[in-house]
Amino acid sequence: MSSATRPWPMQIGIDASRAVRCRRTGTEQYARSVIDHLLALPQAAHHTWRLYLPPPQDGFTAPPPARWAAAEQRVLPGRRLWTHRSLAREIRQRRPDVLFVPSHVIPWLWPSRLLPAAVVTVHDLGYHYFPQAHPLFQRLYLQVSTRWNVRVASRVIAVSQATAQDLVRLYGVEPGRIRVIHEAPMPLPPASPAQQEAVRRRYGLVRPYALYVGTLQPRKNLARLVEAYARLWQQQPVPWDLVLAGGEGWLHRELQRLVERAGLAGHIHLTGYVPQAELPALLQGAYFFCFPSLFEGFGLPVLEAQSCGVPVMSANRSALPEIAGDAALYVDPMDVDAMAEAMLQLSQDEALRQRLIQAGYANVRRFSWEKAARETLAVLEEAASRG
Repeated sequence: MSSATRPWPMQIGIDASRAVRCRRTGTEQYARSVIDHLLALPQAAHHTWRLYLPPPQDGFTAPPPARWAAAEQRVLPGRRLWTHRSLAREIRQRRPDVLFVPSHVIPWLWPSRLLPAAVVTVHDLGYHYFPQAHPLFQRLYLQVSTRWNVRVASRVIAVSQATAQDLVRLYGVEPGRIRVIHEAPMPLPPASPAQQEAVRRRYGLVRPYALYVGTLQPRKNLARLVEAYARLWQQQPVPWDLVLAGGEGWLHRELQRLVERAGLAGHIHLTGYVPQAELPALLQGAYFFCFPSLFEGFGLPVLEAQSCGVPVMSANRSALPEIAGDAALYVDPMDVDAMAEAMLQLSQDEALRQRLIQAGYANVRRFSWEKAARETLAVLEEAASRG
């Protein structure tokens, strides 16, 4: 958009509710990062910014970072149906020029013409492909909220080409309303040997380990990963453990029972949620990284592993080849034997490991939060200018 057509200045409202959660998974981390980098852009000073926040709640929400001080912060009351009650009321009473929803749902206002120009980010449509991997209520909510989002949004940001194609095919979204903007890995500072050792002690990791990071839920395909690891042990004991690091998701107890039945409880470690401060040391200490997910709209953990110099095994589906590039050893996530063979390769083939490590460093350079923020601001300006 040329400067002559830009709407100066704009009042930009952002739903920041997910960005201040204490425990952040991929979508919450996206919200936090994109807001941080939007406010840091030099051209952001041309606009005024309003961040909508839920009331503080111990153990659930964290204080906004100091770098958000340049924006107006509106703490809206209530917790239950906060988006569709408190945020919707605020939008009606103090309408911004454009509303950005980075990781949730546009407030339900009817008639929809009461909404300002809106931009929403859609992260994935995995519930269409693997409905059995989601609780019924969650699946229904995702279907309804996504349909509402793409119906009323002026522009839709997709985090990958794969997600953009799904939006066109499954919801009939006009390609002209979709903008593909990739996420980026968080900068992970180098962890010293002492820090790595402290994290290993904390989680009881004595031997080298293969690592998975992400929520423990069926879509991540961890049952097959555990089965692949167990098959290697059936052939002969392997000199490395398997670490599954992440918060407890739906049906996580079934995964725990599977580990117990495999008889490998001393070699398969379920760490629970790993705080952000400990993640660099855990990643950098890994022998290799496993990401056999059945479906991903982006696949941020793959980039985080690559940025830490860890060779990656990845599923060959959805957005993962688009994001991991030529820097991963790909497997069919439904093929347990292929997964076991890939893990064995990554533990034994040093030439393959080094090739993937160097390719990973090069691949990560394709992604930048500063670039994502610039592209996002352009979409917000475009949406506001077109009403």
